[in-house]
Amino acid sequence: MSAVAENPVRQHFYEGMFLVDSGKFATDADAVTNDIMSVLAKAGATVVAHRPWQDGKLAYEIQGMKKGLHYIVCFTMRGAGMKTLIRQCQLNETIIRQMFIVHSQQIFDATVGAITGAATSPPESQSNERQERGRNDRRRDEMPVDDDE
Repeated sequence: MSAVAENPVRQHFYEGMFLVDSGKFATDADAVTNDIMSVLAKAGATVVAHRPWQDGKLAYEIQGMKKGLHYIVCFTMRGAGMKTLIRQCQLNETIIRQMFIVHSQQIFDATVGAITGAATSPPESQSNERQERGRNDRRRDEMPVDDDE
Protein backbone atom coordinates (compact mmCIF):
# COMPACT_ATOMS: atom_id res chain seq x y z
CA MET A 1 0.00 0.00 0.00
CA SER A 2 1.16 3.54 -0.67
CA ALA A 3 1.67 6.13 2.05
CA VAL A 4 -1.20 8.18 0.62
CA ALA A 5 -3.65 5.27 0.93
CA GLU A 6 -2.61 4.65 4.54
CA ASN A 7 -2.84 8.29 5.61
CA PRO A 8 -5.69 10.03 3.77
CA VAL A 9 -5.86 13.82 3.86
CA ARG A 10 -7.92 14.90 6.85
CA GLN A 11 -10.87 17.21 6.30
CA HIS A 12 -11.55 19.64 9.14
CA PHE A 13 -14.98 20.97 10.10
CA TYR A 14 -15.11 24.76 10.10
CA GLU A 15 -17.59 27.47 10.96
CA GLY A 16 -16.87 30.77 9.25
CA MET A 17 -18.32 34.15 10.07
CA PHE A 18 -18.00 36.83 7.42
CA LEU A 19 -18.76 40.50 8.07
CA VAL A 20 -20.07 42.24 4.94
CA ASP A 21 -21.58 45.62 4.15
CA SER A 22 -25.28 45.36 4.98
CA GLY A 23 -26.09 47.95 2.30
CA LYS A 24 -24.48 45.82 -0.42
CA PHE A 25 -26.31 42.75 0.86
CA ALA A 26 -29.63 44.58 0.88
CA THR A 27 -29.23 45.71 -2.74
CA ASP A 28 -27.78 42.47 -4.17
CA ALA A 29 -27.82 39.53 -1.76
CA ASP A 30 -26.97 36.99 -4.47
CA ALA A 31 -23.78 38.84 -5.50
CA VAL A 32 -22.55 39.04 -1.91
CA THR A 33 -23.33 35.37 -1.31
CA ASN A 34 -21.57 34.42 -4.56
CA ASP A 35 -18.48 36.41 -3.50
CA ILE A 36 -18.29 34.51 -0.22
CA MET A 37 -18.84 31.15 -1.94
CA SER A 38 -16.18 31.87 -4.59
CA VAL A 39 -13.62 32.73 -1.92
CA LEU A 40 -14.37 29.41 -0.20
CA ALA A 41 -14.20 27.50 -3.50
CA LYS A 42 -10.77 28.98 -4.33
CA ALA A 43 -9.47 27.63 -1.02
CA GLY A 44 -10.87 24.15 -1.70
CA ALA A 45 -13.72 24.28 0.82
CA THR A 46 -16.91 22.27 0.54
CA VAL A 47 -19.83 24.33 1.83
CA VAL A 48 -22.36 22.34 3.85
CA ALA A 49 -24.69 25.13 5.05
CA HIS A 50 -24.82 28.92 4.93
CA ARG A 51 -27.16 31.84 5.62
CA PRO A 52 -27.22 35.47 6.74
CA TRP A 53 -27.06 35.53 10.51
CA GLN A 54 -27.26 39.00 12.03
CA ASP A 55 -27.66 42.46 10.53
CA GLY A 56 -27.21 45.47 12.75
CA LYS A 57 -25.12 48.18 14.30
CA LEU A 58 -21.45 47.36 14.85
CA ALA A 59 -19.79 47.86 18.22
CA TYR A 60 -17.30 50.21 16.58
CA GLU A 61 -16.78 51.70 13.14
CA ILE A 62 -14.88 49.47 10.68
CA GLN A 63 -13.62 51.00 7.45
CA GLY A 64 -16.21 53.76 7.72
CA MET A 65 -19.08 51.29 8.27
CA LYS A 66 -21.38 51.60 11.27
CA LYS A 67 -23.69 48.73 10.26
CA GLY A 68 -22.85 45.29 8.96
CA LEU A 69 -24.24 41.87 8.21
CA HIS A 70 -22.73 38.70 9.64
CA TYR A 71 -22.94 35.76 7.23
CA ILE A 72 -22.39 32.29 8.72
CA VAL A 73 -21.01 29.37 6.71
CA CYS A 74 -20.30 25.78 7.77
CA PHE A 75 -17.78 24.04 5.53
CA THR A 76 -15.21 21.26 5.37
CA MET A 77 -11.69 21.80 4.11
CA ARG A 78 -8.14 20.55 4.44
CA GLY A 79 -6.16 22.47 7.02
CA ALA A 80 -3.65 23.54 4.37
CA GLY A 81 -6.35 25.60 2.64
CA MET A 82 -6.75 28.01 5.56
CA LYS A 83 -3.83 30.21 4.52
CA THR A 84 -5.33 30.56 1.02
CA LEU A 85 -8.78 31.26 2.45
CA ILE A 86 -7.57 34.05 4.72
CA ARG A 87 -5.60 35.65 1.88
CA GLN A 88 -8.60 35.45 -0.48
CA CYS A 89 -10.79 37.12 2.16
CA GLN A 90 -8.27 39.93 2.56
CA LEU A 91 -8.22 40.52 -1.21
CA ASN A 92 -12.01 40.48 -1.55
CA GLU A 93 -13.71 43.89 -1.41
CA THR A 94 -17.04 42.49 -0.21
CA ILE A 95 -15.69 40.80 2.93
CA ILE A 96 -14.76 43.31 5.64
CA ARG A 97 -13.71 40.86 8.38
CA GLN A 98 -13.75 37.11 8.86
CA MET A 99 -13.38 34.57 11.64
CA PHE A 100 -13.03 30.79 11.48
CA ILE A 101 -13.56 28.17 14.17
CA VAL A 102 -12.61 24.49 13.94
CA HIS A 103 -15.28 22.18 15.37
CA SER A 104 -15.54 18.53 16.26
CA GLN A 105 -17.92 16.63 13.99
CA GLN A 106 -20.61 16.49 16.68
CA ILE A 107 -20.65 20.27 17.19
CA PHE A 108 -20.37 20.86 13.44
CA ASP A 109 -23.43 18.66 12.81
CA ALA A 110 -25.40 20.52 15.49
CA THR A 111 -24.41 23.88 14.00
CA VAL A 112 -25.41 22.75 10.50
CA GLY A 113 -28.73 21.57 11.92
CA ALA A 114 -29.32 24.95 13.55
CA ILE A 115 -28.47 26.84 10.36
CA THR A 116 -30.65 24.70 8.12
CA GLY A 117 -33.49 24.44 10.63
CA ALA A 118 -33.10 20.68 10.85
CA ALA A 119 -31.92 20.70 14.46
CA THR A 120 -32.91 17.59 16.31
CA SER A 121 -34.47 17.64 19.74
CA PRO A 122 -32.76 15.81 22.61
CA PRO A 123 -33.48 12.09 22.92
CA GLU A 124 -36.92 11.48 24.38
CA SER A 125 -35.55 9.76 27.47
CA GLN A 126 -33.59 12.90 28.42
CA SER A 127 -36.49 15.29 27.85
CA ASN A 128 -38.86 13.08 29.90
CA GLU A 129 -36.32 12.94 32.73
CA ARG A 130 -36.07 16.75 32.79
CA GLN A 131 -39.85 17.15 32.89
CA GLU A 132 -40.22 14.65 35.75
CA ARG A 133 -37.55 16.32 37.90
CA GLY A 134 -39.24 19.70 37.86
CA ARG A 135 -37.76 23.15 37.91
CA ASN A 136 -36.32 23.23 41.46
CA ASP A 137 -35.42 19.55 41.75
CA ARG A 138 -31.72 18.94 41.05
CA ARG A 139 -29.67 15.82 40.90
CA ARG A 140 -26.88 15.53 43.45
CA ASP A 141 -24.16 16.09 40.84
CA GLU A 142 -25.80 19.41 39.88
CA MET A 143 -25.86 20.79 43.42
CA PRO A 144 -23.58 23.75 44.16
CA VAL A 145 -20.72 23.14 46.58
CA ASP A 146 -20.13 25.42 49.56
CA ASP A 147 -16.49 25.79 50.54
CA ASP A 148 -17.47 27.17 53.96
CA GLU A 149 -18.54 23.80 55.39
